[in-house]
Amino acid sequence: MDQASVPGPLDVGSFTIGRLPRMYFGEGRRREIGSAAATYGRRALLVTGRSALYQSAFWPEISESLKAAGLTWASIAVAGEPSPELVDDAVRAHQGDEIDVVLGIGGGSAMDAAKAIAGLLPGGASVLDHLEGVGRGIPYGGPALPWIAVPTTAGTGSEATKNAVISRIGPQGFKKSFRDDRLVADVAIVDPDLLSTCPKAIAAANATDALTQLIESFVSLNASPMTDALAWSGLVAVRDGLRPMLEGVEPAAAAGRRRMAYAALISGVCLAQAGLGSVHGLASPLGALSPIPHGVACGTLLAEATEINISALLQRDPESPALAKYAQLGSLFVPPIGNDRRAGLQGLVAFLRCLTGDLGLATLSSYGIGQADLQHLANAVSPSSMRTNPVTLAGAELVELLQRRL
Repeated sequence: MDQASVPGPLDVGSFTIGRLPRMYFGEGRRREIGSAAATYGRRALLVTGRSALYQSAFWPEISESLKAAGLTWASIAVAGEPSPELVDDAVRAHQGDEIDVVLGIGGGSAMDAAKAIAGLLPGGASVLDHLEGVGRGIPYGGPALPWIAVPTTAGTGSEATKNAVISRIGPQGFKKSFRDDRLVADVAIVDPDLLSTCPKAIAAANATDALTQLIESFVSLNASPMTDALAWSGLVAVRDGLRPMLEGVEPAAAAGRRRMAYAALISGVCLAQAGLGSVHGLASPLGALSPIPHGVACGTLLAEATEINISALLQRDPESPALAKYAQLGSLFVPPIGNDRRAGLQGLVAFLRCLTGDLGLATLSSYGIGQADLQHLANAVSPSSMRTNPVTLAGAELVELLQRRL
């Protein structure tokens, strides 16, 4: 090994790792959903997307798993991102059903809804009692029902986080979190086979959400050696798995799905521990104002947000550890760059811009965002959502970021 490539001493500071679910990972693990749920009781509430699960080849296996374990269930379908009304209506409808366990099977929206419903069913409160920023400010006291997360997309990592994202879209809209350690899934069952039914455009957007979460966690001000190691493994999985998942034929596509399912799971673990950055800070007001899907918002902003972060760091904090990390990412995605920091930084931005184009990620204007909205969106960014970004961005920089993707 070249002496220049030997890492220096590991700087281990203080850090905190929050609660995580028990994780089952691998092809075929869907067959364990019933036995896992049965450890909590015999009556389940199944929270899914609109219809894709029931139309898939996997539903007979999953339903048989539930029946074989002696479970009966009621069902809720989530069309689009969950609203306060959807969550509250579900709690009212099923509070008297003696539900023992909630099963969230689907994309991030289904899992966020399941998470919130599980937290509220025992007490019957409204999610607006506890929603950050727009709620009534009542501290959440629990208890939550046990819930099991089964993702069918590789994106949000909601199966590993403690926040349920609740949305109301429109001029007075919001996209805020109901957040508590007691909302973390008891079990996460991640079966890469389930990704095979996801349409390519949705899979691409979800994949860039996972990539964004891994990059933002890796360069976060709250990153630790533990989250760095996990994030790096997830980023390697994205490098090796994203294009085969989207473009490959079997068995390469199956290997891609496995890597991307892992990357999404690890992105959730890392964001829950290290925090996120400017892309997610802007994705929330974007998702509140317009119907842009979260993965599209993240993917379309990622390259330009990365370039603006790097430019701001070079001007204001050139010794920031985040710059070395960004350069490492350039070496990961665009080898061989070696130890040339400038080439690594340029290579990373070029790679992300190329990926944005190759995946056909939509511009903001295609979802109705116009020039007149940009300052409003920059002003609407929550300071708490940006506190772990590696550099503080001025309002003008946020506007420029958005302008580039109109």
